[in-house]
Amino acid sequence: MSFSRPLSRASFSLSKKLTAKPLSTALPLARQIYPATITGAIRSLHASKSKSLKERLEELIPLKQEEIKQVKKEHGAKSLGNVTVDMVYGGMRGIKGLIWEGSVLDPEEGIEFRGLTIPDCRKRLPAADGGGEPLPEGLFWLLLTGEIPTKEQVDAISAEWAARSSIPSFVEDLIDRCPNTLHPMSQFSLAVTALQHDSSFAKAYQSGVNKSEYWQYAYEDAMDLISKLPAIAGRIYRNVYKDGKVPSIEMDKDYSYNLAKILGYSEDKDFVELLRLYLTIHSDHEGGNVSAHTMRLVGSALSDPYISFSACLNGLAGPLHG
Repeated sequence: MSFSRPLSRASFSLSKKLTAKPLSTALPLARQIYPATITGAIRSLHASKSKSLKERLEELIPLKQEEIKQVKKEHGAKSLGNVTVDMVYGGMRGIKGLIWEGSVLDPEEGIEFRGLTIPDCRKRLPAADGGGEPLPEGLFWLLLTGEIPTKEQVDAISAEWAARSSIPSFVEDLIDRCPNTLHPMSQFSLAVTALQHDSSFAKAYQSGVNKSEYWQYAYEDAMDLISKLPAIAGRIYRNVYKDGKVPSIEMDKDYSYNLAKILGYSEDKDFVELLRLYLTIHSDHEGGNVSAHTMRLVGSALSDPYISFSACLNGLAGPLHG
């Protein structure tokens, strides 16, 4: 089990508070710097409010690449601390070994997503019409951009995920052929791996696409994968626990509603609202846990998002994952 600790981008702030100190000393300052460097950038969109998520990423990715270059230039030689033998034998427990910007787990404040607590997210992220809880589509935008989307942008993601949600017939057959005694997580991993048949990233890499364009094909795979997960999970659930009949997704509904419908609970408004909140607050929990770290590790070999996520699921299925 991996226990390596991620560092928020605040730990690498270009603030003068850090330039005079090694990072191992400066890390306690992250909480003080965090609001100024990150939450200040978390805002409702104005100039970009009509842009799609992919269009916004096209603008942000070059800025992020330049920021990383600058951080490495100014802080690349600084120490993150000592590594002991116990840390190594303990599965890297306590070693500061990766960068993770999406979320930070604080023992006192709880989890923060891009600097926003759960109460903050419930107040500021868009909700479904007639609902009160935030939509996970909004948190997805927040995690990728550091910005709070408009309701229109969240609705656009809901519509896009619904439009991409159908799974190939051979994947449906694959799931249906699994004995209901096969663990649902094993079936889930199997089905996700099978989706790799249509990976945009794998095909683009084989065709020799320029490295600078990798993200666009990885993005397409990620959007397709996220879109298809409810149909896969629902089919497995229906086969194992119910009659095997899977209802269709509603194109004008949000992600959580459609998952609730596939599971058979969309008529319960309280359940749908709970599912929206549940998916939102479980969308990201730092990057050092087994499943998230596994997906990132496998992806570093330029494995496409499908087989990377399948590996992630296998880690998640372990009894010690928690």
